[in-house]
Amino acid sequence: MDWLRIVDKYYPEGTELRRILLTHSEGVARKALAIVDAHPELGADRDFVADAAMLHDVGIFLTDAAGIQCFGTEPYIRHGVLGAALMREEGCERIARVCERHTGTGLTREQIVRQQLPLPHRDFLPETVEEEIICYADKFFSKTRPEEEKTVEQARRSLMKFGEEGVARFDAWTARFALSR
Repeated sequence: MDWLRIVDKYYPEGTELRRILLTHSEGVARKALAIVDAHPELGADRDFVADAAMLHDVGIFLTDAAGIQCFGTEPYIRHGVLGAALMREEGCERIARVCERHTGTGLTREQIVRQQLPLPHRDFLPETVEEEIICYADKFFSKTRPEEEKTVEQARRSLMKFGEEGVARFDAWTARFALSR
């Protein structure tokens, strides 16, 4: 898969948004691939993880998030489903699923309805090991400071405001995807 062709299609060379997207995605990919390499027993598809990590946030340009140079019209919470639609247009269903399932530690239908989020009323939870690894790795890199990797505790703290269910999923992944034993 030529992920750079897709980035080039939506993120012009020399723009701050492209720099933010690529710096963030490279950090996520680096961490995700370290997990894949440290855990061959998981049987994760390394090439797919590399490509999907680089494209998991492809939909951010369509959102209104001026702090990270996104000047679209959609609420930021929709960047995953927007990116999924773009990836489906490209014929990349597996990557589309990563896009729509990486927000927080995944979102349940119940959370979407209860919080009145502008998303389809269905579950968006990571299901495959590749989806879980990318979702987990994503929690360590913000787009406001994409060069800096958070600690486990910092990543965990950033999830606390969204509820205990997501923190519990993150904690389980922390144990499962440990990089040092």
